[in-house]
Amino acid sequence: MQIENVAVFTPDFTFKPGYVRWEGAHFCAGTASAGETVIDGQGLKAIPGLVDIHFHGAFGHDFMEATPQALSCIAKYEASVGVTTICPATMTMSREDIVKACANARSYTPDADEASLGGIYMEGPFVSPNKVGAQNPQFVHAPSLEFFHAAQQAAGGLIRLLAIAPELPGALQLIATLKGQVLPTIAHTTADYATATAAIAAGATHLTHLYNAMPPLAHRAPGPIGAGADAAWCEAEIICDGIHIHPSAVRAAFKLFGPERMILISDSMMAVGLPNGQYSLGGQAVTVKDRTALLANGTIAGSATNLFDCMKIAHLQVGLPLETAVRCATYNPARSIGQSTRFGSIAPGCEANLLLIDDQLKVKAIVLRGNVIKNEL
Repeated sequence: MQIENVAVFTPDFTFKPGYVRWEGAHFCAGTASAGETVIDGQGLKAIPGLVDIHFHGAFGHDFMEATPQALSCIAKYEASVGVTTICPATMTMSREDIVKACANARSYTPDADEASLGGIYMEGPFVSPNKVGAQNPQFVHAPSLEFFHAAQQAAGGLIRLLAIAPELPGALQLIATLKGQVLPTIAHTTADYATATAAIAAGATHLTHLYNAMPPLAHRAPGPIGAGADAAWCEAEIICDGIHIHPSAVRAAFKLFGPERMILISDSMMAVGLPNGQYSLGGQAVTVKDRTALLANGTIAGSATNLFDCMKIAHLQVGLPLETAVRCATYNPARSIGQSTRFGSIAPGCEANLLLIDDQLKVKAIVLRGNVIKNEL
């Protein structure tokens, strides 16, 4: 199949007039052959399906429910809004719950209208008790190689990212030990600049939801943000939902790290796609009103905004170039989890996940693994 008359987001992160072709579930080179279906893209833009490497749930379900039905419902919702690859995150809960959620993901096979599983983000429980955010302090656990291996075995190797507060006893050793097996990420931390720098040198070359659940960037105490910005290579996630972070701080982050190191995430919880009301996250009650999700103590508890809308906000409200916003919601996250040859690009061999969007970033068509699941052309 081929879509022509579109501006294609190319692997060099620019839009160029052209066409997109795929056979089966993968993009391919060449032009359509006789009898092959050709769709007129009507001057729209063609971008890769989005890749969300950090979120907890959607449409009334949480990854930690650890049931096939919950994961399927989450994946179906995400695909319906253009997020074609997902990497759901655990919460700081009991070891049994974390292992169960990992095992459930291992057995997941997507239906035709469900997002592909790119991996798992193990966000808890190796976090600071002083920066838990919406994580449950009851289940905070010291960094443990044995605990991680139990979860990774249950997951069948699907854990791609592991959150660690580097100031905890044994954290730096665990980071160095796991380097190359998983991507350790600095998260939910009170680490100062020196500790964060040591963690990055040991292999934690990723910052979880920049600005949130970490010390701020101060002129005498730059903390993890300054350490990450100074590093030869350290990437940073950011929640661009218009609630977690002021637009000026988003723009500042992109100036500090550059578009090549920034990753848009949603950090969404089960309320995304649903109206205001009472929900839960990691076993804790959450009230959602006007896309703001709060614990009873007023702590922000994830987002109620999907990644496509975060990308839209990044461009239309924050003012990032569209090329930057698309890159940071597609290729960069896929690269972060070691899946850039499979997801996140319109390139031969990658899964044929494609969105057609107009100038207002309205989705006109969605292609998922070569199948058109939405078509408003």
